[in-house]
Amino acid sequence: MRDPRYDILFEPVKIGPVTARNRFYQVPHCTGLGWLRPRMVAEMRGIKAEGGWGVVCTEYCSIHPASDDLPHPYASLWDQGDIRSHALMTEKVHEHGSLAGVELWVGGARSANLFTNETAFGVDCRPNTTGVPYHTRAMDRSDIREVRRWHRNAALRAKEAGFDVVYVYATHGYLLSNFLSALTNTRTDEYGGSLENRTRLVREIIEDTKEAVGDSCAVAVRFSADQGGGGDGNPVIGEHREMLEMLAELPDLWDINIKDYSREMGVSRFIKEGSLEAYMSYVKSVTTKPVVSVGRFTSPDTMVSQVKRGIVDFIGAARPSIADPFLPKKIEEGRLDEIRECIGCNICYTGDSKGTPIRCTQNPTMSEEWRRGWHPENIPEKGSDSTVLVIGAGPAGLEAARALGKRGYQVLLAEKEQEPGGRVARESRLPGLSEWARVRDYRVQQIQSMPNVELYLDSNMKADDALATESDHIVIATGATWRADGLGVYTHTPIDEFGPAEQVFTPDDIMAGRIPKDPTIVFDDDHYYMASVIAEKLAADNVPVIFITQEPIVSAWGDMTSEQSRGQRRLIELGVRIITSHGLTAFDGQRALIGCEYTGSEQSIDAGAIVTVTSRRPNDRLFHELCNHINGDSDCAPKSVTRIGDCEAPAIIAAAVFSGHRYARELDTVVDVDARIKYDRVFFEDG
Repeated sequence: MRDPRYDILFEPVKIGPVTARNRFYQVPHCTGLGWLRPRMVAEMRGIKAEGGWGVVCTEYCSIHPASDDLPHPYASLWDQGDIRSHALMTEKVHEHGSLAGVELWVGGARSANLFTNETAFGVDCRPNTTGVPYHTRAMDRSDIREVRRWHRNAALRAKEAGFDVVYVYATHGYLLSNFLSALTNTRTDEYGGSLENRTRLVREIIEDTKEAVGDSCAVAVRFSADQGGGGDGNPVIGEHREMLEMLAELPDLWDINIKDYSREMGVSRFIKEGSLEAYMSYVKSVTTKPVVSVGRFTSPDTMVSQVKRGIVDFIGAARPSIADPFLPKKIEEGRLDEIRECIGCNICYTGDSKGTPIRCTQNPTMSEEWRRGWHPENIPEKGSDSTVLVIGAGPAGLEAARALGKRGYQVLLAEKEQEPGGRVARESRLPGLSEWARVRDYRVQQIQSMPNVELYLDSNMKADDALATESDHIVIATGATWRADGLGVYTHTPIDEFGPAEQVFTPDDIMAGRIPKDPTIVFDDDHYYMASVIAEKLAADNVPVIFITQEPIVSAWGDMTSEQSRGQRRLIELGVRIITSHGLTAFDGQRALIGCEYTGSEQSIDAGAIVTVTSRRPNDRLFHELCNHINGDSDCAPKSVTRIGDCEAPAIIAAAVFSGHRYARELDTVVDVDARIKYDRVFFEDG
């Protein structure tokens, strides 16, 4: 039963000519799918509607080939084929009584149109803002009329495709926001100069869209509440309040974000729940229209507070709807302990960054709904009465045990440590990563409610112990260990002159409490979050730190998760000495020899210790012992011995969770190993 405190979240809200069934609003977010994979995105969005989201929106949707962002996948509404593709989504969303929204998008200086080879339009002639060596063409009045026509036609296609909410996208550095900004809009005609002139095109497109589809579709505007600057939590509103006041009653809904995307989309290491509230303080006071905004909301109490205090009318979400598509339904049914809370790692964002299907650390079924037939809440019943022993209660082992238990298998889960969680338990104690413990907590809580799953801690199983359980299937999920020999991404072989051993540390040592005292080099040849977090911890413990990496920036892969700049800033603020574009050649306990990646020139750095954050070795000894034992004595052999997660191939936590889930899904099923997934294809106008 629903807690009455949360009733307000389930009130219907009118948006112009349509009504949302509740206040849960999945805002537009990238998927790495877009027009390239229409069935995958349709099934994913449909499941969110099934999970209770009252409004479910697309990612940014191109109105014309002159707005192209590949290799970053986007949606498109260019022709009849696109209408057919989007209809797949709108039909699935409507099946569950939810509204479908589309975010119409005009690229401007952020789009080089590398796929379509169309010239990008801009408020004036400006270089591409993503670093591609292209410029925009300065729009004249006829170009402005063309953009208005394109947008109107795309809105009509959206209506034909079945959308209920049609966006005017005026933020995030795209074309319409360039017209609004006094920094980028230097025009001297009626579209530049005064505030009235700079808002003219946005006003016209809102009015065009209302005229075209406003009889049956709500028109939403996505807009930044501030102009940027001021630092975290200290918004500089600038002209944006006046802009909002000028346009306040034109659309049917305001979707509000902020200028600083690294805060709006911030990782939990730096940004916590509800981080946009200071920026939103004035919005509801200047418009009578409903307002939605985000904040990585996972707590229903925080959601209620936001609504009751007049901050928002809708609870906007991207990442929480990815981590748990059924979050609204679980609140509605009083199943709060079953919510998979977003951990704020931003692995979902890498789908857009890398041009690949979106994935989630907490939700391994994300993007697999259509191509594998996986549902986030439903899983087939067991295929036999087999028993399963899972050795290792890290992210892979916990997820395998949880999913196997849900299928109905008898599961023994053995963990050698005195607490479950494996790497998640250790890493969540590092600076800023406490929310990552949710990966462990959700799964342990679910397992504890299953009478068919038994968890044994402080149980360091050997091969004979495992075989003695007489389990039908044995799963090895024993994780991986950080290497101490320097081998990494760029350092292809172990470093010869490397020691003494007591002065060489790994992240495992730091997480276990073995902390150096002398000036310490943190050598990063992994290039994700770990090295910068280790450096941050040591600096906070008053250990002088020199951070060395072959990349030209700190934690380069953090660009994929929108955390790189904040990670580097944090180290600078802590006084960490940063040396980029250098590799490690040798370390003798007193000094390190490093070489420039470009010139090969070498220099010596004094240090009494080094932490190597380079690569990991699978802890697969038990797996091989069991395989050898079984090969020598087939009479006592279980039906299968399988390694999963980091024990199979070290990777990110999301990959470990996925590995455990896939094992559980596929046990006792027929799997075509040559075609595990269905291949999605686009619709063509003539097909």
